[in-house]
Amino acid sequence: MSTVLFLIPLALFLGLLSLGAFLWSLKSGQFDDLEGAALRILLDDEMDNLEKKPNIEKQSNTKTEKKNADV
Repeated sequence: MSTVLFLIPLALFLGLLSLGAFLWSLKSGQFDDLEGAALRILLDDEMDNLEKKPNIEKQSNTKTEKKNADV
């Protein structure tokens, strides 16, 4: 019986603490833009690929120039 008297207030305290954390996250804007982060990930990958393509072309051009110089 003494265990129940200890666990019930502990459970109520943890429940109120988690409710407070959830309400704080709502007020601080944690749930404002749920889709933006998912879309930003896709856009970052596209931007990285666009930046890497010119470097690959430059490398392939230098390889063909070396081959042409050898011939």
